[in-house]
Amino acid sequence: QMQLEESGGGSVQAGGSLRLSCAVSVYSSSNYCMAWFRQAPGKEREGVAAIDSDGTPTYKDSVKGRFTISKDNAKDTLYLQMNNLKPEDTAMYFCAAEFADALGYGGAVPPARGYTYWGQGTQVTVSS
Repeated sequence: QMQLEESGGGSVQAGGSLRLSCAVSVYSSSNYCMAWFRQAPGKEREGVAAIDSDGTPTYKDSVKGRFTISKDNAKDTLYLQMNNLKPEDTAMYFCAAEFADALGYGGAVPPARGYTYWGQGTQVTVSS
């Protein structure tokens, strides 16, 4: 079993930065992989970045070079550092996890259906 709780969202102007955090409460010694997703009103949930249990990251093309996913195993916390934010980054951001070393999508961010555990989300709003 696992529980996830996001924090760090907010409102910023274009070009600004935010760091999202996802606190993990896990009741298992099994390895797990994680990801950040986002969902804007009227749009489907899309994967932004993923990280394998060994720390290998993958990113959606539109955020490469701007977003960085990382994990602090000692603190059981997942992060998403977002720089040079754009209005199109506005969405509710969710962290997700699955008990697996990786979901095996060949360098692409896995789809949402691959993850069992989800947080409640944190809102990110970027104004122009």
